[in-house]
Amino acid sequence: MNEKQETEKRDGSSGAGLGRRALLKATGVGAAAVGVTSLTGAAASATPQYSAPKPSSRATEPGDLSHGADNFYTSDRVTVRKIRFKNQYKMTVVGNLFTPKNLNRHTTHPAIVVGHPMGAVKEQSANLYATKMAEQGFVTVSLDLPFWGESEGSPRQAVLPDVYSEAYSAAVDFLGTQRIVDRERIGVLGICGSGSFVVSAAKLDQRMKAVATVSMYDMGAVNRNGLRHGQSLQQRKEVLAQAYEQRYVEFTGGETVYTTGTPHEITPQSSDIEREFYDFYRTKRGEYTPRSSSPELTTHRPLTGEVKFMNFYPFNDIETISPRPMLFITGDQAHSREFSEDAYARAAEPKELHWVPGAGHVDLYDRVGLIPFDKLTRFFTEHLAA
Repeated sequence: MNEKQETEKRDGSSGAGLGRRALLKATGVGAAAVGVTSLTGAAASATPQYSAPKPSSRATEPGDLSHGADNFYTSDRVTVRKIRFKNQYKMTVVGNLFTPKNLNRHTTHPAIVVGHPMGAVKEQSANLYATKMAEQGFVTVSLDLPFWGESEGSPRQAVLPDVYSEAYSAAVDFLGTQRIVDRERIGVLGICGSGSFVVSAAKLDQRMKAVATVSMYDMGAVNRNGLRHGQSLQQRKEVLAQAYEQRYVEFTGGETVYTTGTPHEITPQSSDIEREFYDFYRTKRGEYTPRSSSPELTTHRPLTGEVKFMNFYPFNDIETISPRPMLFITGDQAHSREFSEDAYARAAEPKELHWVPGAGHVDLYDRVGLIPFDKLTRFFTEHLAA
């Protein structure tokens, strides 16, 4: 395994987002607690500025489709069906069930639950992975996290890490009661922020027999510390102070403040990370707005909820997942690679850290020429074997 330390991309230092009500415009250095995923790379200062909401006049741009970027990939070898099931809190979770058309329905098969990036919906990245893995013979489910996409939950885009993690166990409930699925052979795959949610879920739910992550974000660590610990404890406390003062505003009927998320416009001052996320979420390459949201709010989360991530520690006790296997996939140029490295260092055997040469963070969302589907296929085939 190649664990050499290549030069990493620098994170940016500024960003602004637009929203239906009001969005927080953060300034500072490092990765922020208030713009995490899709990350703008900005940490909040003690005196945030607020931008009034306005619709974007930008026409959707084509986006960079190099390396086979194909977020909306479909397959004539796979059947897709919309599904709905309840989580433990009796909330409806909506997903897609993918089955190979040549599936033998007289026996049971291994299955995989696939989670979307934080701030995204199942149509962004998760459906692609679920389709590709179904082509390899797995029964797969992509899901919208509660409060996101078509899944139930109010207020929309709320941050509740425990409820997010619970959704993966609920998906296992669903799969494990399907006639075509072997409930002893169910794995989970989390992309970006969902990587930390599937790790959190698997620590408790031993029905998850194999755990893989791609371009993982530790949503707790990045909110507490920023990228590469670029946010100080004092800055963290300032963000918390802003968020809890904002609760008074919203409690008394004031405007909701949203985190910066993915910028809606690119300027000469935009950071590399802002450009990276913009090229996926704000162009035809990956842009998707569910009926339950609005274009101005996609990827954005309420500030008063975002800070809840600071109390989320998905890698604590990660070693207890053993002897179930774990696979961490990250680009060797990804600004997020530190989280896969950290999880790998803490996890117990069997485990593997797989580098994708030349790949950044968002590259592994949809660039089928870079995504190591063969690696994922071998991993789940081996560890979900009958």
